[in-house]
Formats: sequence, structure tokens, C-alpha cells
Amino acid sequence: MNVVLEYLLQNWAMILVLIAFAIMLKITVFLDKKTVHRMYILIGAVFLLSIIVYTEFHLMEINEYPSVRAWMIAIRYSATPFILGLILFALVKRARWYVLLPAALLAVFNIVSVYTGIVFFIDDAGEMQRGALGYLPYIGVAVYSVVLVIVLVLQSNKRPSEIIPIVFLAFTFGSGLVLPFIVGKDYSKIFCTTIAIGLFVYYVFLILQLTTKDALTGLLNRQSFYAEIHKNSKDITAVISIDMNGLKTINDNEGHLEGDLALTTLASCFSRAVTIRQSVYRLGGDEFMVVCRKTSMEEVDLVIERIRRYVGSTRYRCSIGYCYSDKENKSIKEMVKVSDEMMYADKAHYYETTGDRRRSN
Repeated sequence: MNVVLEYLLQNWAMILVLIAFAIMLKITVFLDKKTVHRMYILIGAVFLLSIIVYTEFHLMEINEYPSVRAWMIAIRYSATPFILGLILFALVKRARWYVLLPAALLAVFNIVSVYTGIVFFIDDAGEMQRGALGYLPYIGVAVYSVVLVIVLVLQSNKRPSEIIPIVFLAFTFGSGLVLPFIVGKDYSKIFCTTIAIGLFVYYVFLILQLTTKDALTGLLNRQSFYAEIHKNSKDITAVISIDMNGLKTINDNEGHLEGDLALTTLASCFSRAVTIRQSVYRLGGDEFMVVCRKTSMEEVDLVIERIRRYVGSTRYRCSIGYCYSDKENKSIKEMVKVSDEMMYADKAHYYETTGDRRRSN
């Protein structure tokens, strides 16, 4: 009973965070069921790892059952990359189960090490020592952490409000790589709490961000657009109007699910085409807008060229217009009007060229 009480005292903060995390997942309406289920698995994995870590350190203190301890160390070393793989699986939209394969390979090395000592071994004094591949678990965690951060940045809208929580999450994982070499093995005792807090804080940021995003495409929504154009409007040097061609035809002939697929595909093209100084918004239906801050005309041309190239690689098409205002000091309203007029002219030309008189809206 004392052992259970000691575990609870050491991990109470983590347990409270995980319970709060689970409750938030239960009541949220912003995340799809698949993501929520993956999050639950992640919560369970962190909780089980905390029990294993506590038990391992308890066995070390009483200097008993070294073979059992060795297996627990192997599980602990294997669990960390698995947890990071699960985070990738839960947070990254297109992640598949095979993101866990590197973690599985690392687990094989750790299990083999129980018998060979190639990664770690327990010496006669009961202390854990690193083997020839002793830094392999840290390398695996580092690679997963870097990949996770890069992918999260790439699927974001590249705004500071989205980048900051990703940096916070990276700092959380980075501390798990650096602190063991500074404070020693005792860091393992707070590792699970660190990961739990990092994930929960990131989740809170994620929910706050979802209120600014379009639910279907993940792009910034109409409310965000109006908030953006009134904030430091002098920095806005260009706007790009985009409208999909033929969405109504797709909805009528192939169904609205195919129409949704078309919109999400185009949204992905637009997100890939912009840099950190441009933001993409879905204003409604098949209407999109790119707001460019401190962007030269040459950069605007490059953005439009990339949009046309990426969209051209799909089965879909869109019409584009823009307005650049550097020295003319046009108002945002004037810029949007000019950009829309150019886009509608491009759309009319498209339908005249294709012979399709039907409109997408």
C-alpha cells in the first residue's frame, strides 16, 4: 500500500493532467473521432509508462530483481519513441500506422540488449550502464521529435499563433533529450509528467486555433480574415482572390463528398504555395483569399505561379485574380474589389474556353 501511495504522490500532477486531458477530449466537438481515439491511446501509453518507470526505480532502490529491471528499462527506452510516434499518428492529418515502424525497430534493439547489453546493461552494483549503442534511444527520440515539428509546421497556416505552440512542444521534447545528461537518470521520474503537460498545453492551443479555422479545409476562416485585415493593415501589400471552377458540376454529378475532397485538395495546394508572410483563408463555399504582408510583386507572382502549378497537377481548376498595392496605398476594400474583378474575368475566360456555361456557385 505504501508503494501505491508513493507512486500517487510522485505522479499526482501527471495523473490530474491526464484526467483533465481525457475529459476535454470527451466533451470537445472540434476533433474527429479517429483523432480523439488516438489521443486516448496516447494518454493510456503515458500513464502505463509512468507505472513502469516508478516500478523500475523502486526495484533499483531495493536492489532486487535485476532481470525484471532490465526488461523495464527496455520497455522505457522503447516507449518513448513509441509515444512520439503516437503523437505523430494523432496530430498529423495524413500520418499512417507505419510511422511506428522505426519505434518498433528500436524496440527490437532494446529487447536484444536485455541479453547482450548492446544498448544498456545492469552492472554488479545494480547501476544501469550504456552499451555500444547506448545513445541509440536518444537518437531515435531526436529524429521523431524533428520530424514531428517539421510536419506540424508544414500542415499549419504558418502564423505565429500556430508556430509558438509547436515550438513549446519541441522544447518539451528537447528537454527530454538534454536534461538526462545534466541531471542524470532521475529525470526519468518526471519525464511522463513533462510529456503529459506538454501535450495538454498543445491541445489547449490547438482547440483555441480551431475556432479560427475552417472545419473542412483547415484553412483560416472568414472571421479570421476580417480580423486579419483590420490588424496592421498597412503591412498588407497584396491580396489574391481564388475561386474554384466547376464545384457545382462535381457536387451535382459526383456527390458532395467528392466536392469536399476537391476543396480540401485545393486548400492543400494553396497552403503549400504560400510562405510565412502569406495567409490563406476560405471565405465560404469555393471562395478563397490569400493576404500577403510585406510581400513584393515578384513574390506575389511566384505565389500565383506555384498555386497554378500545384492545382494543375490535380484534376481540379481554379480562377485567380490579384491586386498589388505598394505605393498607391489602396484600401483593403479597394484591393479586394480589384482582385475579385480580375478573378471573375479569369473565370469567365475559363468557361468560354471550356465551353462549360455552368457556374460553380
